[in-house]
Amino acid sequence: MNTISAPPQIRKISVGKRVLGVFAGIAGGLGANALLAYGSMSFYTRNTKFVPYDTNSPDHTTAVFKAHNPSSNPPVCIDHAVKSIPYSKLPEKYRATGKVDQAQLATDFCRGVWAGVAYRVQRRYLERKYRALPGRENHLWDVKDLEKSEYKVGTIITDHFEVVEHTDDKVIVRCGDSPFNGDHRPSDGLFSMEVSTDDEKQLATFHLKSNFINTTPEGKEGKPLPWNFQLAHRWYTKLWMESATRKLLKD
Repeated sequence: MNTISAPPQIRKISVGKRVLGVFAGIAGGLGANALLAYGSMSFYTRNTKFVPYDTNSPDHTTAVFKAHNPSSNPPVCIDHAVKSIPYSKLPEKYRATGKVDQAQLATDFCRGVWAGVAYRVQRRYLERKYRALPGRENHLWDVKDLEKSEYKVGTIITDHFEVVEHTDDKVIVRCGDSPFNGDHRPSDGLFSMEVSTDDEKQLATFHLKSNFINTTPEGKEGKPLPWNFQLAHRWYTKLWMESATRKLLKD
């Protein structure tokens, strides 16, 4: 008696269903990778938070803000990211008798933003596009120069950012276009890297404030940028913050 079962019948799958299956598999793989990337980025940047910030902030009444946006045009993108670090976690060179060297901390924080890994891709892109153009020889292009610059007023970073204020607690750069375009412009703005300290709580707080504005007359009726740009900018800001502060803590 033959006890061997007949071979199973293999059903042929139509070409359409095969293609659909391939696309479903690819989509599933991409979705899983996207979720993994999102989870990894969320964990990496978990200590950076955004706090309320708008044109009611005293920042917008300062001389540097008024000079670069004299018509008080509304920002098309504005946000304020913060990260706090206990004094005890800062390298000893910043600490003395329960206080910290705020001015040096602010300068080094600025250095970390531009020399950190988060800015590497944009730096390379701007370098390839603009470094060979006339008049760009004295801009900061190389990581080693970005790491040691004092970021004095007038310093130009990769033909896209210009230091317009440097005090003991902050460095503000103008952004959005080449500094060779000194007029008010459709793509304009101020980006501030700041450090505040609380000796009582023994806490240093790092701030990244962004204000993108159309400073031309047409910008008076400026509308917020699309949500996807706003979201991408926030993720970029968080990466800048983490890259800069982690580099600072390793010094």
